[in-house]
Amino acid sequence: MIRSLLFIPGNSPVMLQNGAVLPADALILDLEDAVATDQKDAARTLVASALHTVDYPKEIIVRINSFDSDYWQQDLEEIIPLRPQAIMPTKCSDSSTIRSIAEKISELERQSNIGEGTVKLIPLIETARGVLNAYEIASASPRIVALLLGGEDLTADLQCERTKGGKEIFYSRSSIVIAARAAGVEPIDTPFTDVDDDEGLIEDAKLALSLGFSGKAVISPRHLAAINEIFSPQAEAVKYAREVISAIEGAKKAGKGVASLHGKMIDAPIVSRAKRVLEQARRLGLPLED
Repeated sequence: MIRSLLFIPGNSPVMLQNGAVLPADALILDLEDAVATDQKDAARTLVASALHTVDYPKEIIVRINSFDSDYWQQDLEEIIPLRPQAIMPTKCSDSSTIRSIAEKISELERQSNIGEGTVKLIPLIETARGVLNAYEIASASPRIVALLLGGEDLTADLQCERTKGGKEIFYSRSSIVIAARAAGVEPIDTPFTDVDDDEGLIEDAKLALSLGFSGKAVISPRHLAAINEIFSPQAEAVKYAREVISAIEGAKKAGKGVASLHGKMIDAPIVSRAKRVLEQARRLGLPLED
């Protein structure tokens, strides 16, 4: 379960070092947008060195340069032997790009004596075509474990203003959630880019949660605590989930086909949701008892 994913510029040795102690569930070591063209090679070497020397107690994702650039193959050739948990291809607009990248990763895994399929993929959807083809992209490879929406590049492609309220990407957000869930992978929301607006961040994250996102990318460490809290099961939700499971188990023991709780019938979707809440709480080490 990944609630928070923090972008770390690949050309910042201090941030690469400090990332190990930050409370993000995952780090995205960035070789693309955060790195100027004349620093691509240096950043790649720096990220490789960090993967060699820093003990990261969390998921490590490397965002590579786009498929139409001169850098993506070099990125993979240097990074794959170091076994990051995932690669993040950028500006993904169709499944053919994903398949080409997955094939290159397989080749490099074989060359490095890494079990094929070890390195996962989290495509970054940040174009209009990518949104329209989101399910096709999410289903393009068994390596894919999540989709991440990139709101800044997407709104540039849509030729509209990126606002704090996010009305302009509401359709895209919903589309990514539906495509990801249909493909059996996790949907991850775009970062909230105003570092100083804590209230706006909380509102935006709660909206993302309500739409079905599993977590949210962030660009500032100061956003991590709020994101982790919002995307964790709340105490009341855990309590209710326990009550649901207790009620359904009690009904089964009594030979009843249905159960009720607080005057409401307990059906399969409610039971499924309760089980998911309790599993999330277990994985996060949250208390399951009062």
